Amino acid sequence: MENTVIVTRYNPNWARQFVQLSVPIRDAMGETAIRIDHIGSTSVVGLAAKPIIDMQISVLSFEPFDAILVPLQSLGYRWQVDNPAKTKRYFREPFGQPEIHIHVRLAGSYYEQHALLFRDYLRENIADRRAYGDLKLALAEKFADDRKTYQQEKSAFIWEITRRAHSWGSATGWFAGERDV
Repeated sequence: MENTVIVTRYNPNWARQFVQLSVPIRDAMGETAIRIDHIGSTSVVGLAAKPIIDMQISVLSFEPFDAILVPLQSLGYRWQVDNPAKTKRYFREPFGQPEIHIHVRLAGSYYEQHALLFRDYLRENIADRRAYGDLKLALAEKFADDRKTYQQEKSAFIWEITRRAHSWGSATGWFAGERDV
């Protein structure tokens, strides 16, 4: 199932799911979590997406790691120790739960800000949101059993949207704004 690609039309329940999942995390992490935000495609109203809630938790430091690890593990989340990205600490859903991806990133880092800018740009730009959703639906149909190729085939479009988002952010004076939870 890990390799299967399922993309669906936007589901308004995704926003509610994010809140239900993030409130206990906010309570468990306390001040360690500077912000908790709904990111990724499920956070953009109207955007087709894999039905996976992506959550970004912003922290001032990855150390001491127990301040991150212990609260998340107490809620059943599993640290992906073999994640190759050094810019985040990555957690997955408790066993038997729907897919949830938790990206713990440093507050103010490029990667933390990029996830928020990309999301906000797509929330504001209907044509690009629609084009991205259509692309994802077509690629999911074509590469339903090949997640790696599905991701690779989206790459050029994502980089183009990233370029547009950076221009838009500069022109509008974008900043991250209030956290979601």
